[in-house]
Amino acid sequence: MLALQDYASDSSGSEEESKETIEELTAHLKPVQSGKSLVSTQKLNAAPLVITKEDVGVQRHLDITTKEVKYNPKFEEMFAPQVGPSNPFKTQQMLAKKNMISGYAENAHFNQFQFENQRRTFTSYGYAVDPSVDVQVSSEPPIVGDRVAADDSKGLTVFEAMPKRPEDKRKRLRNSDAGDVEGYLGPWGKFVDEKTVMKPSEDEQKELDEILAKRSKTNKQTEEKTAEEKTTLHIKDAYDYQGRSYLHIPQDVGVNLKSEEPPEKCFLPKKHIHTWTGHTKGLSAIRWFPVSAHLLLSCSMDCKIKIWEVYNERRCIRTYTGHKQAVRDITFNNEGTEFLSCGYDRYCKLWDTETGECKSRFSSRKVPYCVKFHPEPDKQHLFVAGTSDKKIVCWDIRSGEIVQEYDRHLGAVNTITFVDQNRRFVSSSDDKSLRVWEWDIPVDFKYIADPSMHSMPAVTLSPNGKWLACQSMDNKVSIFNVLNRFKYMRKKTFTGHMVAGYACNVDFSPDMSYIISGDADGKLYVWDWKTTKLYSKFKAHDDVCISVLWHPHETSKVATAGWDGIIKYWD
Repeated sequence: MLALQDYASDSSGSEEESKETIEELTAHLKPVQSGKSLVSTQKLNAAPLVITKEDVGVQRHLDITTKEVKYNPKFEEMFAPQVGPSNPFKTQQMLAKKNMISGYAENAHFNQFQFENQRRTFTSYGYAVDPSVDVQVSSEPPIVGDRVAADDSKGLTVFEAMPKRPEDKRKRLRNSDAGDVEGYLGPWGKFVDEKTVMKPSEDEQKELDEILAKRSKTNKQTEEKTAEEKTTLHIKDAYDYQGRSYLHIPQDVGVNLKSEEPPEKCFLPKKHIHTWTGHTKGLSAIRWFPVSAHLLLSCSMDCKIKIWEVYNERRCIRTYTGHKQAVRDITFNNEGTEFLSCGYDRYCKLWDTETGECKSRFSSRKVPYCVKFHPEPDKQHLFVAGTSDKKIVCWDIRSGEIVQEYDRHLGAVNTITFVDQNRRFVSSSDDKSLRVWEWDIPVDFKYIADPSMHSMPAVTLSPNGKWLACQSMDNKVSIFNVLNRFKYMRKKTFTGHMVAGYACNVDFSPDMSYIISGDADGKLYVWDWKTTKLYSKFKAHDDVCISVLWHPHETSKVATAGWDGIIKYWD
């Protein structure tokens, strides 16, 4: 008020005009005098009326004909769809769950069972009661759909069973007398009107036989004749002045070849001392003569088997020819007087080592991948062969018949190795597993498989019979402990070579200090047995080095065979 009293306009007006304006302004106020100052009071509303969203109408929509908008509409209002009548069933349809096969149906004046009954009757039989007509008014229920079918079935629904007439039931042949052994039928008798396959008449049978005979002639595979077995002696005299053949163990080579004890200390082979040539194609396997190892037997992809001298002149002594296709594996018996060979011509053949005579032939019409004599002296007439049809077949040489089949593998069988004093044998296969078998029991008692395992196409038992060295396809040599339940020795793994795709053989040094292996590049690898450290590697062959053998009586002599058709001797 004091400010208003002091207020004066710049215009040259009289004081009277300014006083009038002050009086007009203060006319509406009720001055209260408290002491010397004037204080104006105004009545406050503690709970004023507030307009809610519903009053304003937030869900308003703009009419498309509107030319002018007198407020700021939101984006949702500007671009909302044109307003129409609300859907009366919208909330119900949104909230309702399926109460019938095709969706949601509202409650009607007749119950759900009757509705479902008529619906199924219509889908099954093609007719149903007309729902638009009141059944109570009309004498007969009106039918919608196939009237002929409705008349035939008298308007029955799917829930009303059709009456079965006794003549509709099929009659069976009966003979429930269990004492009648030949004629007893029980509940399995045929129906009376059941048609059985008729045998052709004599004329029809003749005609059928002629047709089959013509077909068999066109598709007939001629029975393959076995290749004629031959042998060639490459030395002048098969016997010396004392009548001893080349199988006789030499005494004058500076090494006791008859000893059963291995050399005390073995050394690494360093230089190439001899090459045996004669095979025209790659070799498959080489084997020492049993015990003495003064002879070396080799088989090749040129379908030939040769035996070589290891000492003295190191000549090729004899060649055995008798397989039509590549020879896959060879094995001596305990004495060395006979050996077995198996080839891709699906035959296993038994040869006399000294004379070269083929004594027997065995074939199961499958390719044998490996052969092994039973090592026990009293079971030398038995041998096992792992075949391409996932079986291990045991043959008896005396009768020439199969006496046992071990059929549990899921792939072709690659190796067979006798362990545990020849009471058991281990087989490896393309199914990436090892199976351990008791002799003459055709169920494997141990199955060794792991998702990380690869197939192991070459397996060798250590000289002391405790360890199994397996050439794994993932470029490593894996070791299994034979005595400790075939435990996989994870820490004892030999790596560094490349053998994926090849069955490169593995061997131990006689004193168990080294382990050797071939390689796909033709190299020979030598590892330390205890530390698994790679000691030496050198180029041995121009092609795959498929087989390696450490001489059982020599400290550092190793024989290697390659796909270049050469056998090399290292010292």
